[in-house]
Amino acid sequence: MSAEAFTPKKKSLLDRLPVTSHIRRSVGLQRTMLLIGVVLCAGFLVTALFAPLLAPYGYSQISDDAGTFPAQAGPGGKHLWGTTVGGYDVLSRVIWGSQTSVTVIVVAVLMAIFLGVFLGLISGYFGGWLDRILVVIADAIYAFPTLLLAIVVSIAINKGQSGFWGGILACGFAITAVFVPQYFRVIRAETIRLKAEPFVESAQVVGASSARIIARHIFGNATRTLPLIFTLNASEAILTLAALGFLGFGIEPSSAAEWGFDLNKAMSDASSGIWWTGVFPGTAIVLTVLGLTLVGESMNDLNDPRLRGRKRAGSGAKSKAPNVTKQKEVSA
Repeated sequence: MSAEAFTPKKKSLLDRLPVTSHIRRSVGLQRTMLLIGVVLCAGFLVTALFAPLLAPYGYSQISDDAGTFPAQAGPGGKHLWGTTVGGYDVLSRVIWGSQTSVTVIVVAVLMAIFLGVFLGLISGYFGGWLDRILVVIADAIYAFPTLLLAIVVSIAINKGQSGFWGGILACGFAITAVFVPQYFRVIRAETIRLKAEPFVESAQVVGASSARIIARHIFGNATRTLPLIFTLNASEAILTLAALGFLGFGIEPSSAAEWGFDLNKAMSDASSGIWWTGVFPGTAIVLTVLGLTLVGESMNDLNDPRLRGRKRAGSGAKSKAPNVTKQKEVSA
């Protein structure tokens, strides 16, 4: 037999990407859920990216060449989703709100990833008193509720009312403080495991520096689960921003569009039968969080070796069942 038969086939770039590789491995209902999540997330990202082209009006625009927009106008005509009590176009506010949510995800979650990965690598590789201190701090942070911490940080930064970047940073710092322990624990555990691997010990024997070992041998292997944690925490970031806006600690409507703020203003409209000011922003939050959750949970199931083992056992049992039946028929 030639040596080519033992050479593993090199995976393509699509097979190595986090989401596309999971789609190829998924089957049945799991694939359907994952595809639904991908479609919802893609729609969310496309809407945020092309918001200036998709939105018929600006997020704070209340008039055009024809005059001032009517307040609480029903869906139809120039305003497909109606207008709010302040005269804002609901469709435009929802579209621009997706851009605000994407900015929160990028700022907050990436800050948490950077800090959590850095501390996890240092703590897991060097250990000692630094590791014990960081572990205690990470455990203590879990005692802080996300929303309460976000409110406190928002008040400390911008006195409860903020412009675009003030609100983004307030939410970003709060989410970073809460999510850092999650990334820290995952990366620390992987670093401790990898530190005992033969290839790391070999690098230490030949005299490689700690920085080189961490960067070249540990970092890439310890951060494989980050896409999964990112999708789950991204939905939490959107909910935190919406909660801040709903409670009145979010972004001013003249600075940016924010779904939570629009829901707060729609509460008084609901009792008057004006449903469109709250339904559309609320639906945007639900669909976005649902899409991110479906992607994250599907990736989690596909990465779990216990679930993969059950599927293989089940498929193996099904494939063996016809053979057993045939053997019985032959013996009879």
